[in-house]
Amino acid sequence: MVGFAQRQMAEFDGSPTMVELLVPLFAELYEQTGFTRKDIGFWCSGSSDYLAGRSFSFVSAVDAIGALPPVAESHVEMDAAWALYEAWVKIQTGEIDTALVYGFGKSSAGVLRRTLALQLDPYTMTPLWPDTVSLAGLQARLGIEAGLWDEATMAAVAQRSLTDAQDNPHAVRRGGSSVEELLARPMYADPLRKHDCAPVTDGASALVLAADDRARESCERPAWIGGIAHNVDPLHLGARELTSSPSSRRAGDAAGLDGIEIAELHAPFTHQELVLRESFGLRADVRISPSGGALAGNPMFTAGLNRIGEAASRIHSGEATRVMGHATSGPLLQQNLVCVMDGATK
Repeated sequence: MVGFAQRQMAEFDGSPTMVELLVPLFAELYEQTGFTRKDIGFWCSGSSDYLAGRSFSFVSAVDAIGALPPVAESHVEMDAAWALYEAWVKIQTGEIDTALVYGFGKSSAGVLRRTLALQLDPYTMTPLWPDTVSLAGLQARLGIEAGLWDEATMAAVAQRSLTDAQDNPHAVRRGGSSVEELLARPMYADPLRKHDCAPVTDGASALVLAADDRARESCERPAWIGGIAHNVDPLHLGARELTSSPSSRRAGDAAGLDGIEIAELHAPFTHQELVLRESFGLRADVRISPSGGALAGNPMFTAGLNRIGEAASRIHSGEATRVMGHATSGPLLQQNLVCVMDGATK
C-alpha cells in the first residue's frame, strides 16, 4: 500500500456528486505516488445502490476515472475494504502490478439506521424493520447481563476514541470528555448513549496498491500486506452468540497478528470494540484506533477501508512497523476482514 486519501463529513455541503468528491482524492493519490492515470492497472470500488437510492449508481462514479483510454474496472456492493481484497487477489495473479481502490457513500440522504435493515434476513427479520442502533443495544445489553462489560467500560472506549480524534482532521466527532461526564448523558437506545454509536457520516476514500519495484519507486516506506483474510458468521442473529465474534477470530488467525503494534478496528459501537479486542486477543500494549476509529466518523462503505488506510499511514510515517486494519460489514459484526501490514524492507 503506497498511498491513501479520504474525506469524511457530517453531510455533503451543497450535495456534490460522487464524481466531484472522488476527483480530488484521485489527484491527491497521484501526487503522493507520482503515478498518473495510465499507471493504474486496475480500478475497484465499493458502494451500495441501496444507500444511493438508484440502480448502478457506481457506474456514474466511474466518470471520476475518465473516459479514455478504457480501463479495467470492478465493483463490490460492500465496504471498499472488500474491493481492496479483490484488487489484492488480482495483483497476486500477476496480471497487474498496480491498483487503485476507492469507496463512497452518502449516509445522510435517508434514515441510515432503517435503510440498513435491508441487510438482515429477508424472511424473518427485515419485515420487522429492526434498526441498527436498536439491534446494537440488544447486543450491548447481552454483554452487560453476562458480566462481559459494563457502561463505564463502554464510556472509556468512547472517551479514548474522541480524545484521539482531536488529532484527526477528518473526524466528524472529536473532543474527549471524562468517563463520568459521558455516563451522565441521557440514554439513546438503552444501554447505549449517543457517544456509544458512530455518527452518521458521508464520505469517500481511496488508496493505491503496488507490487514489488513499483511500490518501492512510489513510496519511501510502503506498507507491505503480509496477511489478509475474510470470514463470515451466520446472517440470522439467532444462529450465533452475539457477545463474541468467531469470524473475527478466524480472520485474525489466518492473517497472523503476532507483533502488532497498532490495530485500527472498525467498531461502530463502543461495546463492539470490546468484542473485537477479545476476539483478536490483542495485547494490552497494542494501540487501538489512534485515528479515533469509527466512533469519530463512519462513512458507509468506506469506514472499513479507512481503517486499513489509517493503519498503513502509520507505517508510511515511520510511527509503526507492524499494524493491522479491520473492516466489518453486515449486522452486528457478521462479516470481518483483517489486513496485516509490515513496514520492514521486502
